[in-house]
Amino acid sequence: MSFLSNLFSSSSNSASNMSYPDSRTADEWRAVLNKEQFRILREKGTEAPGSGTYDKHYPSDGVYTCAGCATPLYKANHKFKSGCGWPAYFDSIPGAVTRHEDRAFGMTRTEIVCSNCGGHLGHVFKGEGFPTPTDERHCVNSVSLNFTPEDKKA
Repeated sequence: MSFLSNLFSSSSNSASNMSYPDSRTADEWRAVLNKEQFRILREKGTEAPGSGTYDKHYPSDGVYTCAGCATPLYKANHKFKSGCGWPAYFDSIPGAVTRHEDRAFGMTRTEIVCSNCGGHLGHVFKGEGFPTPTDERHCVNSVSLNFTPEDKKA
């Protein structure tokens, strides 16, 4: 596998041994997710930059939810234009996202997953200098998300 195809395949599975409230089996996830959702949410893959539905989606109201379990993850007003090629948020809904160390590809990053089902969302980066309240960028795969214009209780 080439470096580029490996880069968009999967990250470290260090978080896969964790348990989450929604603990469906791989077969149960395959029954409700399409192939790309399964690859990204359950196998920790990454979509190609700029390819996602929500990369250039900037509503003023609403909530982004986990595409696997429908847990509210991000408020629309926390999304910002980072130019990275993936949806970017400066913060998540409190308690909705869990962080894990990811040492894949010879580097250390912070992986983010849905706190309810453990679905892979992407990675969070700090200190990049974006003019946001947290100086964080939650770099999230569009495939990991759904959007609803109404606020959902977290």
